[in-house]
This record gives sequence, C-alpha cells and structure tokens, in this order.
Amino acid sequence: MGLSKDSKINMTSVYKRGENNLITDVSGVKVGHFTLKDQEKNIHTGVTAILPHGGNIFKDKVLAAASVINGFGKSAGLVQIEELGTIETPILMTNTLSVGTCLDALAKYMLKHNEDIGVSTGTVNCVVTECNDGEINDIRGQHVKQEHVYQALENADVLFEEGDVGAGSGMICMGLKGGIGSSSRIVEIDNKEYTVGAMVLSNFGFPGLLRIDGKPVDISSITEKKEDDVEKGSVIILIATDIPLSERQLRRVAKRSTVGLARVGSYLGNGSGDIAVAFTTANRMPHYGEESMVDIKMINDRVIDKVFQATAEAVEESVYSSLDHAHTVTGIRGKKVYAISEVL
Repeated sequence: MGLSKDSKINMTSVYKRGENNLITDVSGVKVGHFTLKDQEKNIHTGVTAILPHGGNIFKDKVLAAASVINGFGKSAGLVQIEELGTIETPILMTNTLSVGTCLDALAKYMLKHNEDIGVSTGTVNCVVTECNDGEINDIRGQHVKQEHVYQALENADVLFEEGDVGAGSGMICMGLKGGIGSSSRIVEIDNKEYTVGAMVLSNFGFPGLLRIDGKPVDISSITEKKEDDVEKGSVIILIATDIPLSERQLRRVAKRSTVGLARVGSYLGNGSGDIAVAFTTANRMPHYGEESMVDIKMINDRVIDKVFQATAEAVEESVYSSLDHAHTVTGIRGKKVYAISEVL
C-alpha cells in the first residue's frame, strides 16, 4: 500500500519501505474503518480505529507522546498522554462534531472489556482525534453513531484501505480529495531492523500549496486559488514504532512530523489543527503488577536522527498516499473536490 504501484506520484526516499508500506508493518498494530457515504443525503464521513497492539491495552499500555503542532482542534485524551506518557485505549479518528459520540462509544467499549474500570481501579483515558469534514459532509447531521465505532474496531486488521474511507471520507487536502494515508520505513540500529510507521488524516492546506518531491503541483485546471485563501484545515498524524523509545524521545519524534508536512507544502497555519501522536510497542506500562520497578529501554540519542529522518519520510508519503487513493467527490452545497489523478 502507501503509494500505489501505478501511482504518478514519485518521491525520493532514503530508507527502505516496510513489507506493506503501512503503519501496521509495526507488529501488533491494526487499523479498521467504518465508512458512511450517501450522495443524496450529502453524507461523507466515518470512523477510523487504530489498535496499538492485539492485547488488552488498558492493562498493558504503550508508551506514547503527543505534539500539538497547532492547537486549532477538538481532540480528546491528549492531556493525559502529555502527563503520563501512555496510551491505554484504541485511537479513534472521526469528524469534529462526532468526537463526543466516539468518546462515549469508546468508553463503553473499554468498560465492556475491563470490568474493573471505575470499580476496583480508576477510570480510562479514551483517545479520539478529529478533522472538520464540513465542506463535503453534512457535519451538522452528526451521522456517526456508536455502532459505527464498534464496527470500525471490529474491522481492524493489518491490511486496510486508504483514501476517502473511514474518517477520511469527507476530507480535503491542498484543494484535492484527501483522507487516510499511510507508509512505513525500516531503520537499522545495531544490525537489527526496526519499523517506523505513519498514518495521517489529511485535511489541510489550500490550492496552490502542494509540493511533490519539492516541486509545485499546478491544479489550476480543476480548482482556483483565491486571494483570501488561508490554512483552515487540519491533519492528524499517528506514528508507531517497535524501536524502544522513552516518552521524551517519542515527543521529539512526534515533532518531526512537521518536516513531512512542510515537504508537501503546509506552513501550519493559524486555522489548522495539526496534531501528532507517537507510540512505541517496545515499551509497555502494566496497569497491574507486584513489582515496584518497571524496566524501560531506550535508544541512545546519538542515533535518533535515523528515527527522525524515517519519520519525516513516512509522514510525507502518507500524505501523498491519502491523495493517491482518494476519488473525486461531490458533496454538500454542490462542492466538488477532485482526486489528484485528475491532475497528474
């Protein structure tokens, strides 16, 4: 996956791509979608679920960090990630006005699978991220329901679709149809191969900004850049790895996602909600345990540049992939958004 084999998008890459060129090349990670599309009712939205590993994530948390690059966003759960440096639920992506529905559904999902939550132990920090799909989707209709969240979680697998699916159904990126995109890179450390995987929900930029491999892409044939265009979209970036990293190092990795965004033409504008979340499957924090000490491994900072560069590449290709797999859509108020295939 990632960029399709017959894609007209070409990018320079230093690091080797993973087996499937997806975030799920990091062992244990799975992704699932539920897509809501009804042309007559102007519904173009959905839910995307990311499972950090195949076990009980509440009882076996992954070390994590978040980077709020530009905070024009309504995501839930980032505060506790910042404070404790762990993720203890699946991560959901959806549209802005469906965060509450998804949060409630994810809480019920966690309660169902953990009878101790709120009884013999504390509550749970559900993580829900969002972008605004209101230019294409009837966002006021709040069409995402709790059963759609459960279906996305149930659909989670190693192989998954990209483009205008799940949470990406109604997203616009650089004036073109955006959505879900993913990619991965292989990093060698001490003669052992590790994986850095990325996934984006691309909904940022405006016509005229897009760069591919540093070169401007002219889309004036299908859409016009307006003089008063400003950055008012969003992007959610997830970075997964099996490299042992501390939460401090994960925060540094999350920040490097800005390099990938800059390469495709974003300037992280005032009205854009740009958020990155990074986690490692190599370091776990048990919810229960008799031991007072937990062993955590981390790489030496002198070799972390490899991780930074691989992250930048994976994020950059993930954005291209979200465009590459998307289709031309006509949405609410007659808004037509073309796929990049109409241009290249």
